[in-house]
Amino acid sequence: MKDKILVNQYLDRINYHGEIQATLAVLSQLQQAHLMNIPFENLNVYYGINVDLGKLFDKIILNQRGGFCYELNWPFHELLLALGFDAKVASARVYDHKNGYGEEFDHMVIIVRIDGADYLVDVGFGEFSSYPIKIELDKEFADPRGTFKIETYDQIYKIVKRKNDAGEFLPVYIFSEKKRELNEFSGMCTYHQTSSDSPFTQKRLCTMLVGDGRVTLTGQTLKTTVNGVVTDRELASEEEVKQVLLDVFKIRISSEYTQ
Repeated sequence: MKDKILVNQYLDRINYHGEIQATLAVLSQLQQAHLMNIPFENLNVYYGINVDLGKLFDKIILNQRGGFCYELNWPFHELLLALGFDAKVASARVYDHKNGYGEEFDHMVIIVRIDGADYLVDVGFGEFSSYPIKIELDKEFADPRGTFKIETYDQIYKIVKRKNDAGEFLPVYIFSEKKRELNEFSGMCTYHQTSSDSPFTQKRLCTMLVGDGRVTLTGQTLKTTVNGVVTDRELASEEEVKQVLLDVFKIRISSEYTQ
């Protein structure tokens, strides 16, 4: 994504008009801008439309859509490279309290090196950190979305944990730091689109960071959280769902989703 026009289109998509330098401050601003302008969503999966890893820029930037981890973290990683950051993608395995950790390539994360330090960056997980998390073992990282900590899991993986309301650090996912390529994730991308065991095939999901909170559409329930206050609204029809997707998430459901 070295073409200046493509970079500018991406920056416009996330409404970022600040400095362009490979610094932690700029990386933090870019991550926050991404999370507040591009939703985490599974609408292609829900409506039975194939996720094409070869056309991510078209979907996310040109067609003003969102996506899940591979669709969001890979293009953002390419943007970071184009802006001069030392960035790579890596494989992660998400924790589920019933089934343990997912398979290799279950999730994609970004690792960025700045001034000799590595940072975990993730714009493709839904509810996660607003800013980069320094990969410094056993240190608590306070973020607007919670308190996180990275620990050693084994010789291959590190584990990122998040503190719950009871003060306990619970696992989110394990990740390795080995550099990966997009095609290595294709098998798990297919799995997440087709398997009845995948969380993405269970129900419609669209969520995005907004101001001091988050707005989430799950099935036909719209949940809005602002300053810790939660409001739920049950949507009455598919037409109302489409209107919410347009008004709140700027996603227009075209005829291809209803055929």
